Amino acid sequence: MTATYPGDSTAGAERRNPLIRWTLALERNEALDPAVRALEPVAAAVAGPPPVRDLLQGRWLGHALHPLLVMVPLGAWTSASVLDLLGDDAGREAACTLTGLGVLTAVPSAVTGLAEWVDATPRDRRTGAVHAAANAAALAVYTCSWAARRRGHHRRGALLAGAASALVGVGGYLGGHLAQVRKVGSHHPAFVVG
Repeated sequence: MTATYPGDSTAGAERRNPLIRWTLALERNEALDPAVRALEPVAAAVAGPPPVRDLLQGRWLGHALHPLLVMVPLGAWTSASVLDLLGDDAGREAACTLTGLGVLTAVPSAVTGLAEWVDATPRDRRTGAVHAAANAAALAVYTCSWAARRRGHHRRGALLAGAASALVGVGGYLGGHLAQVRKVGSHHPAFVVG
């Protein structure tokens, strides 16, 4: 199902909505092209030759593997934050474990994202590079959160997790834009409605 917002003109929506303005500006921002070019060889190396790329892009699944894998770190980190909010001592060890699980499972999520990114258009590569940067920053902060928790600094770990969650929100917004609006993502031709 594809939905648009009746009554919203293209120009009117861009004027009124700062997120739309920001996202379109990001897509058009050629100043991001050096970062895109720097990421290209990394993504190509990660995606690998066609059999590896097919595996990472989810050809065997029929559509992109990346969204499926992203659920694991996001679920772990969200669960850790819920335990942080409950604030009892019993949840601290579980929150630490969940934060670490999220860090570990973010790596295959990132790898499958890079495999999708290599086949994107230049416009979508710009957005994808910022998506990746936001998520990489979130991963670094979540790693610091896990390390703080392991050293017994639970409050610091919870605060770091809150900051990382905001970064994941930015990355998630851009990932949703790429997947839902720009239709970036591999899929089997049988799924194309004609």
